[in-house]
Amino acid sequence: MSSLFDLFRRIVRAVRTTPPPGASSTRTTTGYPGDFTGMPRVSYAPARDGDPDPGEVVWTWVPFEEDHSQGKDRPVLLIGHDGRWLLGLMLTSKDHDQDAAQEARWGRYWMDIGAGPWDSRGRPSEVRLDRILRVDPATVRREGAILDRATFDRVAGSLKEHHR
Repeated sequence: MSSLFDLFRRIVRAVRTTPPPGASSTRTTTGYPGDFTGMPRVSYAPARDGDPDPGEVVWTWVPFEEDHSQGKDRPVLLIGHDGRWLLGLMLTSKDHDQDAAQEARWGRYWMDIGAGPWDSRGRPSEVRLDRILRVDPATVRREGAILDRATFDRVAGSLKEHHR
């Protein structure tokens, strides 16, 4: 009975706290401990079970870097765990190849991962390597896709090179 109640509580919390896709919003994130620093232990363990797992692209609310009380709903590649938190890298459909030097001056590094079912328009995506997010599993809105192992391994290798 208590597991049913916990499930109901998670659903209510997700409905209350998740903005519509692409929306920016203000949100209380007093429980957000900040972005992960250092090199995480990366793992690949996707499972089509409805729970967010490393190796999956999920949609969740991501706090803005400069103000964690604001953010937007976006796709995130899950790469591992940090205690109760999932660790993830945000995705974008914006192409940063043309402005890579400018992005690097700001300390932002992107890697192409191609298109996938996480983007309803089928646009190619890039994953951001320099910012590792902590994601509360209860706030994941939906699974977008399982990233293929070869691409995940390329991301993990680039992440390792970037965070030496």
